[in-house]
Amino acid sequence: MAFKQLIVLSAPSGGGKTTVARHLLATFSKMRFSVSATTRPQRLGEEEGRDYFFLSKEEFTTKIKNGDLLEYEEIFGNLYGTLRSEVKKSLDNGDCIIFDVDVKGALSLKKAFPKETLLMFIAPPSMEALEQRLRLRQTESEEQITLRLERAAMEMKSAKAFDSVIINDNLTTTLSEAEDTVRKNIQ
Repeated sequence: MAFKQLIVLSAPSGGGKTTVARHLLATFSKMRFSVSATTRPQRLGEEEGRDYFFLSKEEFTTKIKNGDLLEYEEIFGNLYGTLRSEVKKSLDNGDCIIFDVDVKGALSLKKAFPKETLLMFIAPPSMEALEQRLRLRQTESEEQITLRLERAAMEMKSAKAFDSVIINDNLTTTLSEAEDTVRKNIQ
């Protein structure tokens, strides 16, 4: 088995991919987080180059035209993407990078770097559980929750294209499974 440098996590909104990503980053000292580019406004406490590369819509569109993005997608009115230059720099340095991206982005990364990429899908135990998680966050309107659930149904259908699918029913078990999967693929 080839050494995987690109660990790509995907899940529906509320599925737990960010929690899993943070755990993996804390567990594997040589792993670093891939910073995406976005057109969404910078939130309080977010730092340029650490949380995102914040771009205007015009800058983002220029990067699309120039082929500077490995993948990109519009999600709920904002553009998100992975800068080719950042991934290339990390691969050249021999870094192990973790990505927290949507399903389409994950599949695009695998297509661009098939031998270097491990795709992990973090699935909720059920759509009902996912809806409950979204409601408990209390960060979205009713309309946003409906949109996220519709998108989640589509994303769940893509799970079979991933190298590993982890059902996030019990967080301790989920983190352990994710850790084991990564350990098997990066050594």
